[in-house]
Amino acid sequence: MPLAATGDLVTAAAGARTAVAAFNIITLEHVEAVIAGAESVAAPVVLQVSENAVKFRYGRLLPLARAAAAAAERASVPVALHLDHVQSDDLLRQASAAGFSSVMYDAARLPYEENLAATRAAADWAHAQGLWIEAELGAVGGKNGEPPLDAHAPGARTDPAEARAFVADSGVDALAVAIGSSHAMTTRTAALDHDRLKRLTAALGVPLVLHGSSGVPDGELAAAVAGGIAKVNVGTALNIAMTGAVREFLAAHPEAVDSRKYLSVGREAMAGTVARLIRVLGA
Repeated sequence: MPLAATGDLVTAAAGARTAVAAFNIITLEHVEAVIAGAESVAAPVVLQVSENAVKFRYGRLLPLARAAAAAAERASVPVALHLDHVQSDDLLRQASAAGFSSVMYDAARLPYEENLAATRAAADWAHAQGLWIEAELGAVGGKNGEPPLDAHAPGARTDPAEARAFVADSGVDALAVAIGSSHAMTTRTAALDHDRLKRLTAALGVPLVLHGSSGVPDGELAAAVAGGIAKVNVGTALNIAMTGAVREFLAAHPEAVDSRKYLSVGREAMAGTVARLIRVLGA
C-alpha cells in the first residue's frame, strides 16, 4: 500500500489512547524485520532513520530511505518513514524528496532560547514542505551556571509549564518528553515518572513521544501509553535481539561463512521483538 503519514498514525493512536511503535532501522534486515513483525500483529508502524544511521551509511540518506520506502509500499499494514534526531539542517532539507513524511528535529542540546529559535525555523520549513515535525525538550537548563542537561541524561525531566510554552512558540506537532527513559539502555530497568507524564498530558495539546524505550519494562510502557504517550521509539532492543541471535547461531555453527544464514536468524529475532512490543502498546 502507499506510504502512510506519520502524523496520521500518531494522531489516530492518540485518539484511541494507544501508541504507534516507531523502530530505528540501520540495515535492510532491520527494515524487513520491522515490517514482518508489524504484519504479524496487523498493526501500523513507523520506520525511523536517525542522523547517526545516515552517518554509518557513509553520510548518504537515499540508499536506506529508498529501500525502506520500497519495502513499505509492499507491506500489508500502514508503514510511515520518519527522519529521526536530525541536527543537520542539510539533512533536514533532504527529508521530503527522500520519501519521509515526518522529522524529529533535535536542538535539545542547546540552551532553551536557542533550541526554541532553531526548532521554530525547522518547523516553519517542515510545514511548508507538508512534513509533520517532532521536537525534544528535556530539563530546564543552565541552573547555577551549568549547561543544559541532555534530554535523556539521568535525572533530566521535562517541565510541563516550559513544555507548554515551547510547543506554543515553536509550532511543533509533537513533543518528545524526558520522564525517566534513556537512549541505548541494554537493560530494561527504567522507571518512568508517571505523575510528570500526567501533568505533561494535561498541559499540552500535541501528542507526546517517548524516546529510549528499549530500557523500559513492559508494564511501564503500557502505563505510559495509558498516561498519554502516543509514539514510542525503539532502537536498541532490535540490536540486542539481532546481535544475540547471530552470536548464538555462530557459536553453534563456527564453520558458517554464508551471511544469509546468520542474518536471517537475526532478522527473525528482531521481527519477534517488534511484534511483542507492538502488543504491549496495544496498537
